[in-house]
Amino acid sequence: MQKVKYFTDINKIAMLSELEKENLKEITDKFVFRVNDYYLSLINWNDPNDPIRKLVIPNEGELLEYGRWDASDEDTNYVVPGCQHKYRTTALLIVSEVCGAYCRYCFRKRLFRNDVKEAMSDVSPGLEYIANNPEINNVLLTGGDSLILSTPKLRSIIENLRNIEHVKIIRLGSKIPVFNPMRISEDEELLELIRTYSTEDKRIYVMAHINHPREITPEAKKAFRALHNAGAIVVNQTPVLKGINDDPVILGELLDRLSWAGVTPYYFFVNRPVAGNRDFVLPLEQVYQIVEEAKARTSGLGKRVRLSMSHTSGKIEILAIDKGKAYLKYHQSRDQEYGKFMILDCPKDAEWFDDLPGNEEYWTPPVKKNDAIISVNELSGEPADLICK
Repeated sequence: MQKVKYFTDINKIAMLSELEKENLKEITDKFVFRVNDYYLSLINWNDPNDPIRKLVIPNEGELLEYGRWDASDEDTNYVVPGCQHKYRTTALLIVSEVCGAYCRYCFRKRLFRNDVKEAMSDVSPGLEYIANNPEINNVLLTGGDSLILSTPKLRSIIENLRNIEHVKIIRLGSKIPVFNPMRISEDEELLELIRTYSTEDKRIYVMAHINHPREITPEAKKAFRALHNAGAIVVNQTPVLKGINDDPVILGELLDRLSWAGVTPYYFFVNRPVAGNRDFVLPLEQVYQIVEEAKARTSGLGKRVRLSMSHTSGKIEILAIDKGKAYLKYHQSRDQEYGKFMILDCPKDAEWFDDLPGNEEYWTPPVKKNDAIISVNELSGEPADLICK
C-alpha cells in the first residue's frame, strides 16, 4: 500500500515561513494538528486564501471567543460510554478520537484536546446497548474518523454489529476517501470486509466529508470506485464554510462532481457555533441563498441535498428564508416531532436556530435521564457553556 507521511508538528511543514509557524504555535498548543503529504500537495501555497489550506492549516481565528465546545449538547445523548442514542432508529458509536485530518472547522473540536475522552477502546458496552434495543436499525461509526481505525479493529466492530439481526445499516463516517484515498483503494482486506458485510439487505454506507471540488482527485475517484465495486454506498455531507465553499459556483461544481462520481449529495450543514470556529461561520440567510444558487446550477441529482442544522433538538431542515422569515421543519427530532413545521423571524445576523426569535417555543433543552449518560464536560471538568478563549 502506498504510504502517506503524516505531520503532527507545524514546524515540519516546510511550505510555511518561520513567522507563520511562530504565529500558529499558540493554536497548535491548544488544538491538535494533523495532516499528510498527499493532502498538502493539493494546496496552492502561492495563494494565502487557498480553500484546501484553510481546511487543515490552523488559523488565528481559532482563538477568538465564540461558541461552546459541545454546541449540539451531544453529552446528553450518551446512553453508555462511547454510544449515543438521540434518534429512535439510529445509534452512534464513537470509535475514534483520531482523524486522518483535523479539519479546523470540526464540530467535535473538543476531541482535539488531550483532556477529553469520548471514544472507547472497548466498544462492548455500546454493542450490548444496541443489541438490547431492537428499534435501532442503523449504526454510525464515527469519532474522529472511523476509517482511521486499523482494518482488523474495524472488522471486529462490523462483525459484532452484523451479529445483531435488527442492525440493517452500518455507516462509516470518514474524510479518508479524499484525505488519504489510497488507504481505501489499496487495502484489499478493507474492501473484502465491505464485500462480505455490505449485502443487498444489509448495506454499509460511507458518509464522506468532502468540502470542496478540488478534493475530488483521480486518487479520490479511484477510492470511490473501489468502494462502489465492493458494495458500499457513498454519500457526502459538508457544512457551508466561509472562505472555503461559500460560493455558488464552487458549491454547484461540488454537487456536479459528486453526482458524476456516483456519490450522493446528502447534507449541506449550517456550521455549528463551536468554540474555535468563528472564521468559518456565515449568517443563515446567506447560507440559504448560496445553497439555492448552487442547486440552480446542477441537475436533479445534485438537488437531492438537504440544507440542515444539527441542533440539540434535532436536524432542522431549512426549507426557505424569504422576506425576513425562516421556514423550517424537523427532519429528525429528539422529541419525535418529525415533520413539525415552523415559521420564525430571521434577523440578517442570525447564524443558528437559537438566534431566531421565538425558537424556544418549539423545543425544550434536554435533561440527563440516568447516571449512564457521560457528560463531556464532566470528563473535562469544565462547565457546559465554556467559551474558547
